Amino acid sequence: MMLRTAATAAAAVSLALALAACSGTTKDSVGEDSVKSGATAKADPDAPLKKGLKLAFLPKQINNPYEKIVDDAGIAAALEYGGTGKEVGPSDAGASSQVSYINTLIQQRQDAILVAANDPNAVCGPLKQAMKKGIKVVAYDSDTAKDCRQLFINQASSEQIGRSLVQHLGEQIGYKGKIAILSATQNATNQNTWIGFMQDELKLPKYKDMKLVKVAYGDDADQKSFQQTQGLMQAYPDLKGIISPTTVGIAAAARYLSDSSYKGKVVLNGLGTPNQMRKYVKDGTVGQFSLWNPEELGHLGSYAAAALASGQITGAQGEKFKAGRLGEYTVGKDGEVILGEPTVFDRKNIDKFDF
Repeated sequence: MMLRTAATAAAAVSLALALAACSGTTKDSVGEDSVKSGATAKADPDAPLKKGLKLAFLPKQINNPYEKIVDDAGIAAALEYGGTGKEVGPSDAGASSQVSYINTLIQQRQDAILVAANDPNAVCGPLKQAMKKGIKVVAYDSDTAKDCRQLFINQASSEQIGRSLVQHLGEQIGYKGKIAILSATQNATNQNTWIGFMQDELKLPKYKDMKLVKVAYGDDADQKSFQQTQGLMQAYPDLKGIISPTTVGIAAAARYLSDSSYKGKVVLNGLGTPNQMRKYVKDGTVGQFSLWNPEELGHLGSYAAAALASGQITGAQGEKFKAGRLGEYTVGKDGEVILGEPTVFDRKNIDKFDF
């Protein structure tokens, strides 16, 4: 993808590598004070990446095609620096469905756990236990509460994502009409953050003739998202646009609209991958959508985790690390590392991408 800005990309996958404890301590000997990023540890930017790091990627759900791309890229990145990675996770995106997997990864003494949280708080207890044992914790894609991890690999600025989706849809519908949002789960950190910025953007004067009538939840399940789209159109037959900031949701919504009388009449925008959305762009169901490069997100996460596990960084603001081919990144406030800007896909450029 073309998401790369000054520091674009490569560490999402290495997140799991970050679990290796630094300063010669063992995982079981790490005190609670070192749970919070940068609390007591001291970064050594010249430290080499450790060999043999073990990282585990824990997506929202194991059958999510978008997160499969992210995790596979992270696992591949781990091989570049002599580590190993794996993906484990639940088949549903329930708030507490990831807890048992975290407990198992602790028992397996992984060096780093990379988690895309289904709920910001439900995973906190076991993640804090992991950090107490010296396992590094990196959130990616969807954040946990800030004290439950050392780093958060964010695909793009949350504000930019939320506001830009409303801006794009507004342009497409002439800033007039009823709109709806088709989200993933009600507790998804990233979805709710983006929706918050969408709602804030809609308060601006230029959107005075646009009305958000419903936020529906498809739980990142294809069939439920399809049914939620159908329900939106039945409840609001004069709906002008739908924003779906989830790759599962936008594909399901496009499938419904493409075979309905609403095709070409209801504007669908949101976040999706080129391969899943290509046919809907070409048949006129969707005019445009956005996303960052999920492969780069996984790559960045992996290298970030490796840097954390190797003691190059602690998660403190201002620390720098190299993310392989993606170059150098800087840790921001609250341990956030931003991949870059999203790309807008349409009929003109979609065939340039394959993921």
